[in-house]
Amino acid sequence: MSHGVPRSSEAEPRTEQVRQRELKKIEEYKALVDIVEGKIKDQIFTRESLQLTSRLLTLNPEYYTIWNHRRRILQHQFAPPNSHDLSLEEQPGGKSPDDLNKNTLELLMSDLSFVFSLLRKFPKCYWIWNHRLWLIQQASTHLPTPTVRKLWEGELLLVSKMLSLDNRNFHGWGYRRIVVAALERPQLRDESVGASMTKDEFDYTTRMIRTSMSNFSAWHNRSVLIARLLDEQAANDEDRRKLLDEELILIQEGLYTDSRDQSLWFYHQNLMCTFDPAFASRSIVPNLSQHDRLTYMRSETDKLLEMLEDDRDCKWIYQALIQLALLYKSSSGSWPVLPESIGAWVASLQALDPLRHGRWADLQQRVRAA
Repeated sequence: MSHGVPRSSEAEPRTEQVRQRELKKIEEYKALVDIVEGKIKDQIFTRESLQLTSRLLTLNPEYYTIWNHRRRILQHQFAPPNSHDLSLEEQPGGKSPDDLNKNTLELLMSDLSFVFSLLRKFPKCYWIWNHRLWLIQQASTHLPTPTVRKLWEGELLLVSKMLSLDNRNFHGWGYRRIVVAALERPQLRDESVGASMTKDEFDYTTRMIRTSMSNFSAWHNRSVLIARLLDEQAANDEDRRKLLDEELILIQEGLYTDSRDQSLWFYHQNLMCTFDPAFASRSIVPNLSQHDRLTYMRSETDKLLEMLEDDRDCKWIYQALIQLALLYKSSSGSWPVLPESIGAWVASLQALDPLRHGRWADLQQRVRAA
């Protein structure tokens, strides 16, 4: 299993018959590589050469050199007969459907279909995602704006489907950010839905987190979007505090569900930066008073202590408590709990995670020096 997605079944036993079949496949594969390399060396950039790269990439999508060869072939196929760089919109009647470069559109759609078939089998392959992005970028060069927007909108639907199959696929999350950024560009913007997709994407992270709290990529996207959302809404201090309170409730729900999930603690740590004067101006609630910051920190400390009662072997709780205590001490001059308790938390960390003994020793020195 990987992120809850079943892996393929185990390889069959290596009998002599199986070994011979594998050797035959290897020889066929090497012969196909030689043919493709020969075509590229001789600059034979035909549809036949393109099909040969398809066969090879179906066998081995990690062969990035062949993806480069494929792009060279496609670039040759895209080129207009008389001008390599002339875009469709610059040709006579370029925006009329009858005047579109049907050859280019056919090639793009065919290649997008081919890439999708590979993505379903190899959703974590960098080179497949890279090539798909390159194809859409080529569309932006060769096709009129309405067609390009439809292609980008199709990509948003596709990546949503891919993330529904594996909601922690960081390739998919990265591609989604690129697609959204493209759709927000002025030349592709759909005025009927507004200039920004921030609110829609923020709501999307909420749905994905509700589906599975253990999602580094969703939490990361959320941490980036939240500040942008507040700025775009021209949120006042009250609105910002309301959203902060909602985020604290959301992350607490996750932590109470699984206190050992690292992705949750990273987002919790991000929220705690709101109470650090050093980061206040860049936080989602920059105008919190000193009294409010200390009140929030005491409240979070109480919640963590309550969690600790049910899970005394979770190192993440101890780390969060110590970091909060240090922040509280630097902000107010006093500890939120008895100093002996903080020393005991450090000792618990040393016992639970001895491989990071040096790190905990440094933390112990910070506590003593505070």
